[in-house]
Amino acid sequence: MERDRSKYISPFSTRYASDEMQYFFSEEFKFRTWRKLWCVLAESERELGLDISQEQIDELKAHIDDIDFECAEAREKIVRHDVMSHVYAYGVQCPKAAPIIHLGATSCYVGDNTDIIILRKAAELLIPKIAQVIKNLSDFALKYKDLPCLGYTHLQPAQLTTVGKRATLWINELVYDVGELEHRLSELRLRGAKGTTGTQASFMELFDGDEEKVKRLDEMIAEKCGFKGCVPVCGQTYSRKIDAFFLNALSGLAQSAYKFSNDMRLLQSFEEMEEPFEKNQIGSSAMPYKRNPMRCERISSLARYIIADAVNPAVTAGTQWFERTLDDSANKRISVAEAFLAADAILNIYINVTSGLVVYDKVIERRVMEKLPFMATENIMMESVKRGGNRQELHERLRVHSHAAAAEVKLNGGRNDLIERIAADDAFPLDVDDMTAHLDPKLYIGRSVSQTEEFIAEYADPIIKKYCTSEIKSELKV
Repeated sequence: MERDRSKYISPFSTRYASDEMQYFFSEEFKFRTWRKLWCVLAESERELGLDISQEQIDELKAHIDDIDFECAEAREKIVRHDVMSHVYAYGVQCPKAAPIIHLGATSCYVGDNTDIIILRKAAELLIPKIAQVIKNLSDFALKYKDLPCLGYTHLQPAQLTTVGKRATLWINELVYDVGELEHRLSELRLRGAKGTTGTQASFMELFDGDEEKVKRLDEMIAEKCGFKGCVPVCGQTYSRKIDAFFLNALSGLAQSAYKFSNDMRLLQSFEEMEEPFEKNQIGSSAMPYKRNPMRCERISSLARYIIADAVNPAVTAGTQWFERTLDDSANKRISVAEAFLAADAILNIYINVTSGLVVYDKVIERRVMEKLPFMATENIMMESVKRGGNRQELHERLRVHSHAAAAEVKLNGGRNDLIERIAADDAFPLDVDDMTAHLDPKLYIGRSVSQTEEFIAEYADPIIKKYCTSEIKSELKV
């Protein structure tokens, strides 16, 4: 079918989000889930003694997937109510079961329970993708665990780290995100069958005041839908804090991806590392030589969207008057869906980038050696003290020589001649060879190698083994 290009279409559909994530927020998934929930309700009510026949249950189950959307849409134009329109369309297809569809329920029985199911499905889709990024970065970290590079504090060159050790910082953020999503999923409960204001009054009427049966109805619905249980209390809706909890988790994921993408954009500017750049890719329409980090820039852009979007359910949760208001609906259906679609898009790009990171080790080495003489001054001072020097006097001389060498580089464009300056100073009982021995970068990376190995073994590998049952590859739409 040819696309109608005269109407707005979300870029999440055409450019960013996967088909799988889009399906969970589709009308088809929503309305099929409504029908499954109506089947679960009727079946549970029958098992608890209501006058519902197996024939009616079978008829409902037979028509879960063949939804007559045209019938429902035509009915909604008349009654202006989406749930009752679909009750009607379902009843047209299931004439024997029509009298008992939605028995005792309010609209939130299908609407809210479906939303909870979608939250679970969507989060479960994200976690293996996060795990794939963790795997990609873990493989990268182990490969480059002993390649020294400049560390940065305040974006100024600082003590050395390694390329692999830096990657563990990116992984660590994602480990937190997996834990947060796992926690949210472990606490997730269905709304259940709670009636119009959460009191279950309609079900108390159906079951002649039998509270145990009403309580058991909730338990049965949860069991049939694969949940541990239903929320203990609610108004008409489940607490909108649940949406806020999940979007906070997605905001955390966005923050992690944002940091990675910004670090990569800086490293690409330094020419130390690059994101993948395809053979025929164009970096700029005006400057043919450009190799812009467009994938990481896209991660940054989408991450900002999620972080800002996470405010929506927080405000919604705080403005639900008493048992409910309807000002959650329009906002909720946009903000929750698009947060998950954006998170999915970010992970698709993140997988793609981390599967093909490029490292320019010669550039990294050159940049390390430009700064290493400054970093070696403490070791040179200690060695000189061992040979009879005065620590305080040597410290002052090193300060003067360091500033002079830095000025030579910055003001005159010269090379870093700090070692030669120190060697020419009689206060230091070391010659050039003695000091050059202190210019091995691996003397300044501390426990980078063992930290990388230990972290991946203890924190990354368990997640990889749990969720990476098969490799996820990401081919970007655009």
